[in-house]
Amino acid sequence: MDSQLKKGLLEFCVLAVLNKSDSYGYQIIKDISTCVEISESTLYPILKRLEASSYLETYSVEHNSRLRKYYKITNKGKDYMNEFLEDWQQVMEIYYFIKGERPYE
Repeated sequence: MDSQLKKGLLEFCVLAVLNKSDSYGYQIIKDISTCVEISESTLYPILKRLEASSYLETYSVEHNSRLRKYYKITNKGKDYMNEFLEDWQQVMEIYYFIKGERPYE
């Protein structure tokens, strides 16, 4: 898969997981790994990038006497996720048009 496409897809997957509920790194990996392979070394730069873009916020919760960092999607992150879906829809429409098919009939 093209690296830029995969990057965008992984960002979308992270946001989609967090759109369901706030979560922490290890759990996000478990949730995404059911669909797409992802490692810690891939996830954490994505989380950092999404946070720097204000698509995510973080907070800490004590768990077993240690602080666990949780990630929460922001309204800006939800908008970004919806824009990705709209872009994806346009890509699929172009693809079916070029193939000469009508996917929704």
